[in-house]
Amino acid sequence: MNLAGKVALITGGTMGIGAAIAVDLARRGADISLVARNIGPEAQQTKSRIEELGRKCLLIAGDMCRGDDCTASVEETAAHFGRLDVLVHNAGGPSAGGIDDVSPEQWHATMDLHVNACYYLCRAALPHLRKQSEGAIITVSSTAGLRGVAGAIAYATAKGAIPQFTRALAREECDHNIRVNCVAPGVVRTRFHDDMPAEKAKFNIDHRIPLHREGTPEQVAEVVAVLVTNDYITGETFTIDGGLTMRIV
Repeated sequence: MNLAGKVALITGGTMGIGAAIAVDLARRGADISLVARNIGPEAQQTKSRIEELGRKCLLIAGDMCRGDDCTASVEETAAHFGRLDVLVHNAGGPSAGGIDDVSPEQWHATMDLHVNACYYLCRAALPHLRKQSEGAIITVSSTAGLRGVAGAIAYATAKGAIPQFTRALAREECDHNIRVNCVAPGVVRTRFHDDMPAEKAKFNIDHRIPLHREGTPEQVAEVVAVLVTNDYITGETFTIDGGLTMRIV
């Protein structure tokens, strides 16, 4: 897919990995719609970076835990730009606790944000994507969803569901030339990991990550760009984790 003149909607797109994806796709020619729960200074900063590249940027306030907000963000994007070509569901957040600690309310909220939002966003976006000659959807999982992780059962379960959703939807949409792929970042230095104790971060680098360093949002964005632009990849989950998931222990 040549992104010149295309429109990409990115949830959780105002900071961290989402912002890096937004700026990278804008650099490649796309106009950008950014959806976030709060439209604050970071959102305005990301918008400015996109506009400095000569692309248009729309900011939408929306809570991806709410199905109505998911649908509304898609419809507002399509109405504003007159089209939609790329959907990236990046919005997410931590959900700590083992099975004895996670309340039903926390469990359902985690599923709403990570899994149910995929359903609502894609269901709303597909009629617009099908109007074009091609389209791309990118979902965001995590190595926690591929490996499992102690003390985060809701988060790991939700992230584990996303690759299967991706494969199922990819099979459904091939005849419409809509490709659906997933990225699964490992330890990437963003605000998501700000609460990680220094000793745990050091242990990860020394013992868990074969490349012995954390990733960056820009490295994830590079893979997303490949999955958006390469028109012969669909139904795949790509890890960006420094080798984390190939370790046995």
